Amino acid sequence: VQLQAYGGGLVQAGGSLRLSCAASGRTLSTGAVGWFRQAPGKEREFVAAIRWRDPGTSYADSVKGRFTISRDSAENTVYLQMNSLKPDDTAVYYCAGTSQRPIISALALATTYKIWGQGTQVTVSS
Repeated sequence: VQLQAYGGGLVQAGGSLRLSCAASGRTLSTGAVGWFRQAPGKEREFVAAIRWRDPGTSYADSVKGRFTISRDSAENTVYLQMNSLKPDDTAVYYCAGTSQRPIISALALATTYKIWGQGTQVTVSS
């Protein structure tokens, strides 16, 4: 399985972007997909994740109420809708996947995911 993340760009504070993570080669229909981000000089941090077969989701506190993760089984794609963007959201965003179905509490752990896509840059100007 390969993951391709895209949809990043430059947006003003308060604006919106939708990131996509497309899986190719094999589906992740038994597992989960997560989004992580890394800002310059900072550690990688969890953003949001979704289990494929049930609506189990997890969000970082910093994005709750602003970001929504969803999946399209027909397209084998996971989306991250980002609204009310802030300059602090500026980072490279990575999607990651696993074919194993994790428990909800494990969705936020980078070690849960075995497959990582390349990043897409999100820049939010003030």
